[in-house]
Amino acid sequence: MKPPKVAFFDFTCCEGCQLQVANFGESLLSILEIIDLVEFREVMSEKWDGVYDIAIVEGSITTPHDVERITKIRQRSKTLIAYGSCATIGGINGIKNNFSLEEIKKYVYGDSAQLFETLPTRPLHEVVEVDYFVHGCPVYPPEFVEVLKCALSGLPYHVPDVAVCVECKFNENVCFYEKGITCLGPITRAGCNSWCINNGNICYGCRGMVSNPNEKGFQEVLKQYNIDLNFIVKRMDMYNTCRLKQNLQGGIQK
Repeated sequence: MKPPKVAFFDFTCCEGCQLQVANFGESLLSILEIIDLVEFREVMSEKWDGVYDIAIVEGSITTPHDVERITKIRQRSKTLIAYGSCATIGGINGIKNNFSLEEIKKYVYGDSAQLFETLPTRPLHEVVEVDYFVHGCPVYPPEFVEVLKCALSGLPYHVPDVAVCVECKFNENVCFYEKGITCLGPITRAGCNSWCINNGNICYGCRGMVSNPNEKGFQEVLKQYNIDLNFIVKRMDMYNTCRLKQNLQGGIQK
C-alpha cells in the first residue's frame, strides 16, 4: 500500500505554523515514515501535479488569486486541513476588515495601490470546504499531530468547545486575573492545553471564541476586576475580527 501523498500550502500569513511543523524534530521524522510528503515550500522545492490525499493549508484568503488557487487545491485534494488562526478564523489579517479596502490599499502600497487587487479577509472554510481545523497561532504541536492522525485514519476530530480556563485548572495555573492581568482564557476555545499560560503568558484568543461562553460568569469577572468590555473586544479583535467581534459584543451585552 502506497503512503498517502501530503502537501503543505500557504496563503496570507507569516508562515509561522509551517515553521512550527518544520521544527518538530524527531516527531517530524516519525510522521515522514508514514506519509509521502510531495510539497512543502519551507523544507523542499519539489512539486506534485497529481491528487493530494491530504492538503494542509496555512493562511487566510485576501485576494482574487487566493480564491482561484485555494479552489484548485481543494479540487485536487481528498482531504483539506486548515491549520493556524489565519486559516481557521482569519487571524491577525482580519484586522484589515475594520477598514475600507481602498484605504488599506493606499496605506500599504501608496501610489501603486491601483496595481493590487484585494478582498476582505476570509478564513478557508468561507471559500472552500474544510475537513479538519487546527486552531492556534502558531499551532499546538500535539494537537496538530492528533488531527493528522485522524485525517490519515479517516476519523473525525472534534475541537474542544470549552474555555481555555478549563485546561488552566487541570494544569493548576494561578489565574492571571488574580494577579491583576487581563486574559482571554474565559472566552477562548480550548485545545492548546493552556500552552501560553503554562509558559507565563496570557491567552490572546488566537483559537477563536468558544461557541457558548459563560456570559454571566464572565460579566462577573469583568465587574469584579473593573474591566471595560470594550477593552476585551479590542483584545479579541487581534485574531477574531472576521467572525467573532459581533458575537462577543452582542452575546455578552445581552
